Amino acid sequence: MPNYEELIMQRKLLDQQILAIQQREKQESIESIKIMIEKHALTVSDLFSKKINQANKKVPAKYRNPATGKTWTGRGKEPLWIAGKERATFQIKD
Repeated sequence: MPNYEELIMQRKLLDQQILAIQQREKQESIESIKIMIEKHALTVSDLFSKKINQANKKVPAKYRNPATGKTWTGRGKEPLWIAGKERATFQIKD
């Protein structure tokens, strides 16, 4: 049965082998993907959904507190200034 130091050395060697194989497979995948992109004339919009691009867009405010000017989008927890009140009175008109 191997001792602790031998097992640690084996783990280090395995970690090095794993990293080398990961890097090789990653490079092979990139080359394969580049060939497919060129072959089929793919664009970024073909590969990635619009939802990904819209994830960082800010949602416009729907409600405004007339006393403080603070706004709320209507998403998430209600702010105290609108909680339990008629939302239509705070609605921002376009």
